[in-house]
Amino acid sequence: MLALRVEKKRLALKNVVKPDQPDEALVRVLLSGICNTDLEIARGYAGFNGTIGHEFVGLVEDSSDRNLVGRRVVGEINAGCGKCDLCRAGDSRHCPSRTVLGIVGRDGAHAEFLQLPAVNLLPVPDTIVDEHAVFTEPLAAACGILERAKISNSDRVAVIGDGKLGLLCAQVVALSGTSVVLIGKHASKLRIAERRGIETVRPREAAKRKREFDVVVEASGSASGFDLALDLLRPRGQLVLKSTFHGTTELDAARIVVDEISIVGSRCGRFSPALDLLQKNAIDVDSLISEEYPLANAVHGMHRAATRGVLKVLLRP
Repeated sequence: MLALRVEKKRLALKNVVKPDQPDEALVRVLLSGICNTDLEIARGYAGFNGTIGHEFVGLVEDSSDRNLVGRRVVGEINAGCGKCDLCRAGDSRHCPSRTVLGIVGRDGAHAEFLQLPAVNLLPVPDTIVDEHAVFTEPLAAACGILERAKISNSDRVAVIGDGKLGLLCAQVVALSGTSVVLIGKHASKLRIAERRGIETVRPREAAKRKREFDVVVEASGSASGFDLALDLLRPRGQLVLKSTFHGTTELDAARIVVDEISIVGSRCGRFSPALDLLQKNAIDVDSLISEEYPLANAVHGMHRAATRGVLKVLLRP
C-alpha cells in the first residue's frame, strides 16, 4: 500500500506492506488531514520514524468487534497497554507504554490502511460527512482545554494563534459562554473567527492589553507566543499550552512565581464531545479546509500545508 513516511528526517511516499496485526482492527482510510504536528515530525520532533498522520476518517474492513465491520469510524490516537491503572480506568492517553498513531511507535494515517485496537474506534454518525469527520481529532484536542482548565462564564479568555488549532480552540471556548479574543496575524484567518462572533486582534494590539485575561491558550506554534501569553495574564491567571513544536522555549520562572501563574499542558481530548459538536454543526470546519490532494501527491500536500496562509490540507487515498 502507499504510505507517507518519515525516515531519518526524510519525507517520502513509499510502497509498504499492508498492516496485519491480528489483534487490531484494520481500517481503510477514506480521508486524512495534515496538521502542524506532522510538519514538526518531518523536521525531527519526537524522533519518529514511520508513517505519519493521526487525523483520519475510515472504513473498518476487519475487526474482532464484528459490529464495527463496514462502519465509518474515527480513532482515538493513543493505544494503551490495557493493563495499567490508567488503561483499566478507561483513559490510555498517559499510559506509560502507549503508542500514538503516527507520532510514537505506531504507523499513522497518511496511508491506504491503518490499524488501531477496536476499543479506540468510534462510529461516525451518518449525518457527518467525511470532510467534517476528519476534524474529530483536532477538535477533540480543542475540547480538551475545557477538561484541563477551569473556565467560568465571567472569565476573559485569549487564544494566541490563528492557525487551524487556534481557530478550533477559540470556537470551542466561545461555545462555553465565556468572552474570547483570538490573537493572530492573518486577516483571512481572523475573519473565520469573526464570522462566529469572536473578537479578534493583531499581536501588536494585543500587547497593549497586559494583565487583562484570566486564561490564555497558547496555540501559535511558536516560542514567542509564550512571552505574549505571560504579558496578557492577570496575576493568578491560567496559561494553557497547546503547541508542540521542534524547539525549546526559554522560561522566565520569576514572572510565573511573582504573578502566581498556573501553567497546564493540554494535548489530546476525548472524541465523543467533538463528534457531538460536529453532528450539531456547532463548529465551522469548512472554512478551515484549504486544499485536497490524492495520497499519491502527499509530499506536495505536506509542502503546501507548510505554506504561509494555508490551513487544512486533506489527503484522499
